[in-house]
Amino acid sequence: MPRPLRLTTLIALASALGACSTSQGAPAPVAEARPQIAPEVLRRYAAVTDEPFPVEAVDPRDLKARNVRQLVDYSSKEPPGTLVVDPYKRFLYLVMEGGKAMRYAVGVGKAGFEFTGEATVARKASWPRWTPTPDMLRRDPERNGRWAGGMPGGDRNPLGARALYLFKDGKDTLYRIHGTTEPSSIGEAVSSGCIRMLNQDVIDLHRRVPTGTKVVVLGARGTVHAARPKAPETTGSLGNGASSGPNPDDGRDHAGLDNLSRGASEAPEPPAYEREADDDGL
Repeated sequence: MPRPLRLTTLIALASALGACSTSQGAPAPVAEARPQIAPEVLRRYAAVTDEPFPVEAVDPRDLKARNVRQLVDYSSKEPPGTLVVDPYKRFLYLVMEGGKAMRYAVGVGKAGFEFTGEATVARKASWPRWTPTPDMLRRDPERNGRWAGGMPGGDRNPLGARALYLFKDGKDTLYRIHGTTEPSSIGEAVSSGCIRMLNQDVIDLHRRVPTGTKVVVLGARGTVHAARPKAPETTGSLGNGASSGPNPDDGRDHAGLDNLSRGASEAPEPPAYEREADDDGL
């Protein structure tokens, strides 16, 4: 009689353990964390559909908070309308009135390729043609040799949707501010010397600055100005709060920027620049 009792006890214990295991179940898979991006930021970096070539939406994974176009407080000795490039902080500033600037994130040149000093935007182009420089052909003939005669503008072109051509003392520096086909490179030092921007940002900048605009690229000993977001509702940060003010939700100081860009328009290409401007460092 003791034996059946022991067997019954074991069966009951096994059932209890089975019930515990069933109720606990397998651990639920952990969902990958996604950044919370404000709707106005998503709209700002959405696909552009009114261009000759497709401009794809920026992948949210590439929209780091610091890389979003935003209005900032910015103290500078340069007059409004000047472009100041800080390659060390990876920002380009459009200086505005009242100690403000529109700040854009950029990708910059690798060590040994950077241009520093002052220049002038001598030419602007939409969907620019790209031709590798002689140095680029020598450094990487396998990659660049096929385009020795030039690559037409388009969504595969490494200059992206817009380009600003920088000249110094009337000569082409071969240095450009341009779009990119590699949005993940923004905020990094990866190019061969030029300043690259998200296509949505370079389109925005292109329409704001006229030819003749002064450009200052800070060097290793240059003054790095302190800049900070003006206010959450106008910075275009990646928070999920809505704007509390009457300004449009695109993060721009429209009055100030309209004054700066009232005369901006795409100028015809000067004949003297045609041959030089096709050779582009990236």
